[in-house]
Amino acid sequence: MRDARLEIRIGGTGGQGLILCAKMLADALAATGKRVAQSQTYEPTSRGGYCNSDLVISTGEVDFPLATAVDYLVLLDQLAVKPSWPLLKPSALVIADTRLCPELPKGDYRAHHLPLSRTAIELGSERVANIVALGALAALSGVCERKALEQAVRAETPKSFLDLNLDALAAGYRLGEQASAIVAVTQ
Repeated sequence: MRDARLEIRIGGTGGQGLILCAKMLADALAATGKRVAQSQTYEPTSRGGYCNSDLVISTGEVDFPLATAVDYLVLLDQLAVKPSWPLLKPSALVIADTRLCPELPKGDYRAHHLPLSRTAIELGSERVANIVALGALAALSGVCERKALEQAVRAETPKSFLDLNLDALAAGYRLGEQASAIVAVTQ
């Protein structure tokens, strides 16, 4: 039997904390016994240019560390759509920010437009949109246990930002759970 392989891409622009977000998820997954390879791509500009962070997750050895067929795509900016779309698997789950990524190409995927950045702003800082997205991804995909993710956020967050990041993670979970409930009702 082949080992199960899942691929996640978190895309947006430099300065949105995408690499940190992916590292937190990778640490949480590794803590639950998964094998994880994490990589990133970004333009030479440190802020504002295209950036993504990919995770390849397996129950066994990760045979190739780069994403080639993405199961879960999180988009925090419209700039990330074009380079990410060719890698999207049919029936993949796409989570896009309603404000920063309002338009998606047509295709065979499940989309959830969620107010990720708006929720972060309501919490007090747009800088935690990445953590809101992380919570939404975990709630919608079931890819990671919530307690493991909370522990990874605690481990990677400076004490002065810990409460804000935990609030952002919880808010993201609520967004994901609400989106799941809406889908369940409409089916």
